[in-house]
Amino acid sequence: MIKHDFADVNGIRMHYAHAGTGKLMLFAHGFPEYWACWKKLLPAFARDHHAVAPDLRGYNLTSRPPEVEQYAIGTLVDDLGALAKSLGHDTFTLIAHDWGGGVAWSTALRHPEWLDRLIIINAPHPTIFERELNTNPAQQKASMYTRMFQSPKAEAMLSANNYQALVDTLLTDDLKRGVFTAEDKADYIAGWSQPGALTGMLNYYRAANMGPPTKPGEKARSFETGIADPIVRVPTLVIWGEQDPHLMTSNLDGLDAYVPDLTIKRIPDGTHWVIHEKPDEVAAHIRAFIATA
Repeated sequence: MIKHDFADVNGIRMHYAHAGTGKLMLFAHGFPEYWACWKKLLPAFARDHHAVAPDLRGYNLTSRPPEVEQYAIGTLVDDLGALAKSLGHDTFTLIAHDWGGGVAWSTALRHPEWLDRLIIINAPHPTIFERELNTNPAQQKASMYTRMFQSPKAEAMLSANNYQALVDTLLTDDLKRGVFTAEDKADYIAGWSQPGALTGMLNYYRAANMGPPTKPGEKARSFETGIADPIVRVPTLVIWGEQDPHLMTSNLDGLDAYVPDLTIKRIPDGTHWVIHEKPDEVAAHIRAFIATA
């Protein structure tokens, strides 16, 4: 059974869903999702872990500060550490997707002592991503949306026609394939409709000021970690849906230079939303990886 609670951490009130008892596993969602993107995975680990999926800062039922500076990467990292502490854990396994993965990479770089294991799903290492944004035309084209998300017009564009742009990005094809239900769609729209939620979600992009070059001679920017050393000193599993239209598989090239203790599992027919499309396969890869502890 999945339960729901709130924790007052790092200056915000954070909602989280959780199940089970034992060592802590934190699940960090990405844009434009919320805790429920993990609802198929939480039961898979609740039998021997405390599996916890928060709504990250700015999303759904968690506090949604309007100020861009409230979404600096160090603050987002500290949210996770404070939540773990509030749950009585000094260390945890961190599983993350998309923007949650950006926070997770940064957590591993800033506080490796917090992590037992790091599991990343379709989210690039910041140094690799900066390389791809500067040199790979396909990644540059795929990431141009990040510049739009930083504009003052982004909220109006994404909320138009009952959030149709977000529905098209996340839900439409998968609804046809039966991955999501009409109830899932209604729940997502309810989350996006929370006062200030869309601004909170977009402030991740604005605080990072990330994206491909927009004019000749301009340098691309990855998300900042706040740490100069790019080496991840935590045992790491990367799961990658290879049909991701937003993040090229070239983000895996050379990753072992930055993550010495690295396992990569590719899912050839998975997209960016592989956690929804292939939850059993994703869970099996995670289970096998944590069994090596």
